[in-house]
Amino acid sequence: MTLSLDSQVLLLLCSHLGISSAFEYAPMTLKDWNPLARKLQSISRRPADLLELDKEGLKDLLEINEEEAERITHLLQRNGTVAIELERLNSLGIDVLTRADEGYPLRYKQRLKDSAPSVLFYAGEKTLLGQPGVAVVGSRHLDEVGQSCAEFVGNACGLSGLVLYSGGAKGVDSISMNAALTSRGTAVGILADSLEKSIRNPETRSAISRGDLCLITPYSPNAPFSIGTAMGRNKLIYTLADYAIVVASDAEKGGTWAGATEALKAKWIPVFVLNHPNMPEGNKMLLQKGALRFPQPFPEHHQRLKIWLEEQSAATKTDPCQPSLF
Repeated sequence: MTLSLDSQVLLLLCSHLGISSAFEYAPMTLKDWNPLARKLQSISRRPADLLELDKEGLKDLLEINEEEAERITHLLQRNGTVAIELERLNSLGIDVLTRADEGYPLRYKQRLKDSAPSVLFYAGEKTLLGQPGVAVVGSRHLDEVGQSCAEFVGNACGLSGLVLYSGGAKGVDSISMNAALTSRGTAVGILADSLEKSIRNPETRSAISRGDLCLITPYSPNAPFSIGTAMGRNKLIYTLADYAIVVASDAEKGGTWAGATEALKAKWIPVFVLNHPNMPEGNKMLLQKGALRFPQPFPEHHQRLKIWLEEQSAATKTDPCQPSLF
């Protein structure tokens, strides 16, 4: 794994790699990193330039206090432990992307701006990230209509050349992703659970080796699932795709509801909601908030899914995209 000096700095400052429980300094959050990135840009400097400075030099260049300069100094001194951890991850098939890399998903920079993750870990075909596709989200607990819809959309994406974007969890995510891959299509899973654990699955490894799948996470590769990680990654599913289809949502609670309402408010992409007589209350409320109806059964041939989504969302306005800083 070869990283640019800029990327090395972001990894050292903003990731938990190589940090033991005894380490005194916490890595930078986006709230910490973004002002520093803006400062570097304003003085025409790059993150790599920080490697050349001692604590006093950091204080002068960045106009920060003693405590923050000390923190940055110690974080930048983790080269050895981070290099060992990167080598271990690479042996598992896990690589890293930072906001300073050319291969970093442009849609994250454009749509999320300062909220774009500073570091991403991934396994699989990274060129899939941001390719035309559909985000499919929903509850782990589905009725027959929901299961049928998730499977149909996965098949339709696979057979029509669209990437299937999901959270990689049980229920809607796994049903739609498996359908896409079975149809000889491609998929991207944005994980809130351990990437290291996920890639041990034989079917997952097979799809990765074929170049049909990419799994990514903004969290440490061994980080376990939590409500917080699930909520934090929701926006990352929507902002990689062209369209979103919400299969089933609880009303005013849960990750599916939070992600869908955030996507509707931000106007990242057109959001469709499965519409049928016995749909969950959350689906009805999302339609009231401006989501578009996705019918079941689908009225046209599966290969017309992309055209149908384009036609139905033609009048939907999305926010203009502006890149963020490294």
